[in-house]
Amino acid sequence: QVQLVESGGALVQAGGSLRLSCATSGRMFRIVVINWYRQAPGKQRELVATISRGGSTNYADYVKGRFIISGDDAKNTCYLQMNNLKPEDTADYYCNAEYLPQSFSTETKLSWGQGTHVTVSS
Repeated sequence: QVQLVESGGALVQAGGSLRLSCATSGRMFRIVVINWYRQAPGKQRELVATISRGGSTNYADYVKGRFIISGDDAKNTCYLQMNNLKPEDTADYYCNAEYLPQSFSTETKLSWGQGTHVTVSS
């Protein structure tokens, strides 16, 4: 199983920036996709951004132009750069990895991190 550890959450003022990290470890063949989700109190968990192994990215409409998802293969880490933060960005942020355990695997597996909290003050 792939283990994921998020970090970088903090208290920041509106308009500020943070960079969240998702460090991956464990035996596997290949990570196919990494997603960042977030969940605010009383709200449903929602998909924020996605990056595929080939580098393709997708973003929720409300973060386009503000957030950037990227990966560093050498460090086995995915990042979520968050700029121009707004109070409504306050949430617990989770990374999720879809991966192939073995080279011959026919199905991917999923792993979740424990989350990191972001608070954006007005």
